[in-house]
Amino acid sequence: MPIPVKIVVAGPFAVGKTTFVAAASETAPLTTEEVLTQAGESVDDLSGVRSKTTTTVGVDFGRLTLRPPAPSAHPGAVLYLFGAPGQERFRLLWEELTYGAMGVLVLADTRRLDASFDVLDLVERRGIPYAVAVNQFEDSPAHGPEALRAALDLEESTPLAVCDARDPRSARDMLIMLVEHIRELVES
Repeated sequence: MPIPVKIVVAGPFAVGKTTFVAAASETAPLTTEEVLTQAGESVDDLSGVRSKTTTTVGVDFGRLTLRPPAPSAHPGAVLYLFGAPGQERFRLLWEELTYGAMGVLVLADTRRLDASFDVLDLVERRGIPYAVAVNQFEDSPAHGPEALRAALDLEESTPLAVCDARDPRSARDMLIMLVEHIRELVES
C-alpha cells in the first residue's frame, strides 16, 4: 500500500498554484476559485498580473500516486496536494496547512521574485523540507539557476527548478524533485 504524504503547494498571489495542483492531480481537483472583485482592489497587488480574474479563497486539493519502477520493494507514495491561497490575508491558513506536511513546494514567478519571501520565511521558520519551482510565464524574464538561487537567497542544498505549471509532466517532475529531497533528508 502506498505511503500517504501531505504536500503543500504555496507561493505568492497569482503564481500558478491552482493551475499547478490541477495539472499534477490524477483526479479532478477540488478548487476554491472565485472571481476577483472591486472589494479586493485595495489588498490584491495585480502588478505584473493584470489579466488575473480569479483567486483562491480557500484550499485547492489534488492527489497524485507515485509508483516506483518495477521490480521494487518500495510501496510508492500517494501525494495529497494542498494548494494554499496566495494573499497575505490568508497567512493564518498558510500556517495551518503546513501542520502535518512532509514538504512544501514553493512556486515562484520571476516577474515578482520578492513576493516569494513571505512563504520562504514561513517554511524555513517551521523547518519544513521544501523545494522551489519557478513557474516560467511567457512574458517573464528567464534567469539561470544561480541567478535565481541568489535572488531568492536559497541555500545550495535547496532543490530549485524551472517549471510550467500548466504541464502535467512538468508539475509531476517538480513534486518528484521535492519527494526525493524529503527522502534524502529522512535517510541522512
